[in-house]
Amino acid sequence: MHPPDMLAYGGLWLSAFGAATLLPLQSESVLAGLLALGEQPAWALLAVATFGNVLGSVVNWLLGRYLEHWRGRRWFPVSEAQLAAAQARYRRFGRWSLLLSWVPVIGDPLTVVAGLMREPLPSFVAIVTLAKLGRYLAVAAAVFGVLGDGAS
Repeated sequence: MHPPDMLAYGGLWLSAFGAATLLPLQSESVLAGLLALGEQPAWALLAVATFGNVLGSVVNWLLGRYLEHWRGRRWFPVSEAQLAAAQARYRRFGRWSLLLSWVPVIGDPLTVVAGLMREPLPSFVAIVTLAKLGRYLAVAAAVFGVLGDGAS
């Protein structure tokens, strides 16, 4: 692998990791651009994006896991009512709600709540990986569909 490959993979990983945390980043456009260039194998780009995004979600899970320690402090970012509502929704829909972890706006907080609700890490990682990979596969299908239409 030469340096441009490392730059492409590293940039994709960072954008995917950051997008999965509570940072306002987006990784789909980075992935789409790299797929359209066609300089790296699609499977490798999908793997790097998925790994980075899932690892970012694990950071959220860890934050949620330890969030309870600061509950009730004046600076705590979520009110008791908001926290109780989030916990109730998670209890209602359970771990399968993590299939929505790819959805903008609700996905990242959902992964924090999963940690707060003490979702076991193995099931969390398995479900979130399915969700994140599914989203990236949809991006790849869109890119290749557009490229396929343009080539004919």
